[in-house]
Amino acid sequence: MSVIANTPKPPYYAVIFTSTRTEGDDGYHEAADRMVELAQQQTGFLGIESARECIGITVSYWANLDSIKQWKANTEHIEAQKMGRQSWYDTFKIRISKVERDYGQLIDESH
Repeated sequence: MSVIANTPKPPYYAVIFTSTRTEGDDGYHEAADRMVELAQQQTGFLGIESARECIGITVSYWANLDSIKQWKANTEHIEAQKMGRQSWYDTFKIRISKVERDYGQLIDESH
C-alpha cells in the first residue's frame, strides 16, 4: 500500500484526526492497526494517510458523508474512541472537509 492514498476524482470527503498522545502504548498500536483494517472494510472508504512526530495527523478519505457517519457508529470504532479519550490521547481534534480538487503524481506500484 502506498503512503499516499490513491483517491478518486473529487468530490469526496476527508476526515482529519489530529492528536497528541499520552505516555505508553496501552494497546494503542494494535488498536490503530485494527481500526485501519476495519475502516478498509467499510462502504465508502477510499484511503488513509498518517504521520506522527510531536503531533499525529491521520487523514481518512470517504466517498460521502453517510459513509463517515456509518464509520463513526461502528461498534469497534466506538470502543476505540472511548479508549482514546480515556487512555491514548492528551488532546485531539476531528475535522471533516469536502475535497473539491486534488492533483499530484503517484508512483505506479505495479511495476
